[in-house]
Amino acid sequence: MFERAPGADLLAVLADAAGTAPHAVRTAGPGQWFIVGDEPLPRDTFLDLANALGPHAATVDQSHGRVRIRVEGTMVERMLAKGTAIDLDIGAFPVGHSAATLLGHVSVHLTRLDATAFEIMVLRGFASSLWEGLERMSAEFG
Repeated sequence: MFERAPGADLLAVLADAAGTAPHAVRTAGPGQWFIVGDEPLPRDTFLDLANALGPHAATVDQSHGRVRIRVEGTMVERMLAKGTAIDLDIGAFPVGHSAATLLGHVSVHLTRLDATAFEIMVLRGFASSLWEGLERMSAEFG
């Protein structure tokens, strides 16, 4: 996770560090971002990024602390709506949009990946509970 110091514009630096696939930048909150990917950010890249950001940001390696789950399908908005108060209509929550929210009773970081797919990021210790909740929420859809 990366957190901005007051007055620093770091999104361009983060986007450059993330590059293209397999890494992407996700907004985690005001002045906070995650760099996510299917592979960990190489240690040298992480250290280079921390040095480039210098006194303008704090960097924390979260690669072993969170689990990412992709959910997709034509009924994905209806399934997720059972657990969150966020309006998930694509007009209100467009592709690339992220939000910290509750899904059931678990705090998650939710990102729309495309019209019918979302990424759910959760603290590792809550992943099993979240998975069980997703199974219940999706049961009616087969």
